[in-house]
Amino acid sequence: MTTPDNLAQIGVVGLAVMGSNLARNFASRGHTVAVYNRSPEKTRDLIAEHGSEGSFIPSETIADFVASLERPRKAIIMVQAGPATDAVINQLADAMEDGDIIIDGGNALYTDTVRREQEMSARNRHFVGAGISGGEEGALNGPSIMPGGPKESWATLGPLLESIAADVDGTPCVTHIGPDGAGHFVKMVHNGIEYADMQVIGEAYQLLRFGAGMTPAEIAEVFAEWNKGDLDSYLIEITAEVLRQVDAETGKPLVDVILDAAGQKGTGRWTVKEALDLGVPVTAIGEAVFARALSSSLDQRKAAQGNLPTGKLADFAGLGLDKESFVEDVRRALYASKLVAYSQGFDEIKAGSDEHDWNVDPRDLATIWRGGCIIRAKFLNRIVEAYDTNPALPALLLDPYFKGELEGLIDSWRKVVIVATQLGLPVPVFASSLSYYDSLRAERLPAAIIQGQRDFFGAHTYKRIDKEGTFHTLWSGDRSEVES
Repeated sequence: MTTPDNLAQIGVVGLAVMGSNLARNFASRGHTVAVYNRSPEKTRDLIAEHGSEGSFIPSETIADFVASLERPRKAIIMVQAGPATDAVINQLADAMEDGDIIIDGGNALYTDTVRREQEMSARNRHFVGAGISGGEEGALNGPSIMPGGPKESWATLGPLLESIAADVDGTPCVTHIGPDGAGHFVKMVHNGIEYADMQVIGEAYQLLRFGAGMTPAEIAEVFAEWNKGDLDSYLIEITAEVLRQVDAETGKPLVDVILDAAGQKGTGRWTVKEALDLGVPVTAIGEAVFARALSSSLDQRKAAQGNLPTGKLADFAGLGLDKESFVEDVRRALYASKLVAYSQGFDEIKAGSDEHDWNVDPRDLATIWRGGCIIRAKFLNRIVEAYDTNPALPALLLDPYFKGELEGLIDSWRKVVIVATQLGLPVPVFASSLSYYDSLRAERLPAAIIQGQRDFFGAHTYKRIDKEGTFHTLWSGDRSEVES
């Protein structure tokens, strides 16, 4: 029987790799951790393998697990998203009391989090949807954490989460994001940015490998060098490691024996769907999601290979390109496309925050993404500075620093997209990001002709640039204009 002297400060439900590592992280920081898994074997395995790392209280029933927690009870759920999460939430709520806190640390759809928070609030339980980024290593050694939910829960939960989060310059990579679904919404968009970031890195690799004809080992050295400058980031760092890896069985570069069909678990798609509902163009993220889908359309790709006309393609040597200069051009195009992806992601977060009255602070996000998470990167410090300078910045690309950066990137960016087209190499995010950039800065867009078309076939009306009001042309009549 658990006594008040040995109650746990925090509990973890679900002891697969992420949950197990999170529990170990809490224990390593001096917290007593209650642990429970639906299959008791996982609980026993955790204690057998890692019980010496700190203080754990294992339980084999939800009732015993809840009884082992100090008040207000705090339990983090790390189980499969969907019905399994709902089931565990309800089991915990049934065993808990008023004021206790249930935290969902999985990748839940934010609308589910909104619903769950409302349901738990009606039962006088606190519910926190917390995005946790950093993968297995982050969960163990320090993730970036994005908790939403009631502000009063943060007062109790905050110090615990700060103790296990990554730390950059003395600042923990965790903060209260906003009410109900704000935390999971932000984590969703974080993952969408991650999709775009990974895709542009892949496109850079593709250009160097199949354009410039470099080997994976040579490209690994390029990425390692890039990681010393403006592109310093976790994803650039691990890309160099992947490219260096040699397959033990075949002796070939590992990247050459990995099937080129990218998987996805849904957060990228959610990001794009939500952006469509909010009317926010996240073209870089969208193209990255579609690129993964296309890569996995193996039957279509096989049928198309050697079967579709290419037109007159160039080869790298025939274009008279200097390889060293081209590598630098690709670096700059990668950096520019990456800036667009982050800018679009912050646009979507602002739109979502405005839609739901969350009051999310973009500066806070850039701060907590500097460490622990998958998209951690050196230039996030510049994003923090951008929002310090202008908290109401209309778009990240309009910050004076980033405008200055783009001035030095734009020519290379255009050149790389042109060369990729000449070589017949797909660069969907490089190209769509450049089109987005050009659309953003254009004085006039073709939307005027679209509005004219819409008015012609559907009397949808249009506005004018020279006077107030809404107008319609009598296309089937004398084509005079009337005010609607």
